[in-house]
Amino acid sequence: MSHAHPAHAAHAAHVHAAHAAADLPALLDLDAEVLGAYLPAVTAWTAEHVADVRTVVDLGAGTGVGARALAEQFPEATVLALERAPAMLARLEAILAGALAGRLEVVDADLDAAWPALGPVDLVWAASSLHEVTDPARVLAQARDLLHPGGAVVVVEMDSLPWFLPDDVGAGRPGLEARCHAALAAAGWNAVPDWAPVLTGAGLEVVARRQFPVQVGPGAAHAEEYARATLQHQRRALDGVLAAADLAALDDLLADHGPDAVLAGERLTVHGSRVAWLARRP
Repeated sequence: MSHAHPAHAAHAAHVHAAHAAADLPALLDLDAEVLGAYLPAVTAWTAEHVADVRTVVDLGAGTGVGARALAEQFPEATVLALERAPAMLARLEAILAGALAGRLEVVDADLDAAWPALGPVDLVWAASSLHEVTDPARVLAQARDLLHPGGAVVVVEMDSLPWFLPDDVGAGRPGLEARCHAALAAAGWNAVPDWAPVLTGAGLEVVARRQFPVQVGPGAAHAEEYARATLQHQRRALDGVLAAADLAALDDLLADHGPDAVLAGERLTVHGSRVAWLARRP
């Protein structure tokens, strides 16, 4: 789905341009490739709570990385990938010709409007999409109605911005990235909702909540590209709200492409985190 909801700018910080930028699919792919290690852990955790999964609905499937992880975890399942953004639909359609042919169905659907007939299903998955809809309570109630008794909804969110920089970057005062994150938080970024009461209000029983920290590098593929794209996106939001000296230090880091640069891939470690809620239909 397209991403323009201001209430959860945390995810917009690194992958979702708040105005649906043209390069959003590429940024989503980078995020999934670099920090996607959390996906097998979350889907395995899901499988501990939901047995005999035959049909999965992925709400706001984006570029399809979640759909692929779900298909790998549940090899007997068909995954229905709901998406409305044309750029994302093109990415999803490309997957149909690959290893998931016959197991993935792409559904052009607006989560804020009436959905096509989909149920009954065993699992509904909403990763970094629920905060984007106009009425999450209505979406979760509709998700509940899709489920078999005993079926589950899993909601996944980023619970912190990714970290790329050491405390001392070699210029300016230590703690640059912490100050950047604090300024972004003051601007409304990284406001993670607690979905438990909304899930309960939709008639679902919350049975588990878990955090999934992720760390990759040094030398991880595309980590430097991801770090630079993320920090450049944050830099635009920080203009005028971060101290001039810190903005200058951040600009210097982004301009340095040498082998000893702080953001050089062979030196870079990326830290991230996700939080997931799992709720069952009684």
